Amino acid sequence: MHIRILNPNTTLAFTHDLESAAARLAAPGTKVDARSPATGTPSVESHVEEAIGAMGVIEMVRDGDRDGVDGYVIACFGDTGLAAAREITAAPVIGMTEAALYAAALVAARFTVITLPPRTRIHSDRVLRETGLTERCVVRAIDLPVLDLLDEDAAVRAAFEAEGRRALEQDHAEAIILGCAGLSGLVEPLGQSLGVPVIDGVMAGLKLAEGLVTLGLRTSKRASFAFPPLKGLTGAYAGLMPKG
Repeated sequence: MHIRILNPNTTLAFTHDLESAAARLAAPGTKVDARSPATGTPSVESHVEEAIGAMGVIEMVRDGDRDGVDGYVIACFGDTGLAAAREITAAPVIGMTEAALYAAALVAARFTVITLPPRTRIHSDRVLRETGLTERCVVRAIDLPVLDLLDEDAAVRAAFEAEGRRALEQDHAEAIILGCAGLSGLVEPLGQSLGVPVIDGVMAGLKLAEGLVTLGLRTSKRASFAFPPLKGLTGAYAGLMPKG
């Protein structure tokens, strides 16, 4: 099978790291690659940037279907463009936030998301409401811009660890969700230092996508995620939508 990781931002270093981490975790026989949009924003930290990133996701899914991709994982916390992506393909599309929350719910009664920067809490809160897990989860944030994660240095790890300890003590968290893509390298060290499960949504999404493809489950086209109606889109959007 062929699973594609979709990074809605244009920072190729993130995309390459996601592909490398996913390749190490993929099951034998799974081809996994990662893509970024050709144009857009270097990180998604606002509603405007999320809208821009969503257009990139739509274009990448369109191209992926032409490449014969079997399933997709959206690697942006807040699941940028997820509903739109599910409309334009029958292949399963997994949002990393949904994947992380559902995985956490299977291994812990209570859990905490640690995202960044603080203004992006609202994106996590939206997915949390949609999954119905609000009563089991707290969303925290550390005051770092997303692009600081490119270094993933000791300061980044220390910030996540300190907030994780506060989550254990104050939220009574039993698992921690890393609220940004590209942090798989923190899973093992934080798990050891905090003593609870630490979940990276992109990798959880990869395994869920593999499972859905293996089960032969595809996106329902009955109503909510039916292919969008063709309305003669113009300009840059001409030819964007599939014919169903």
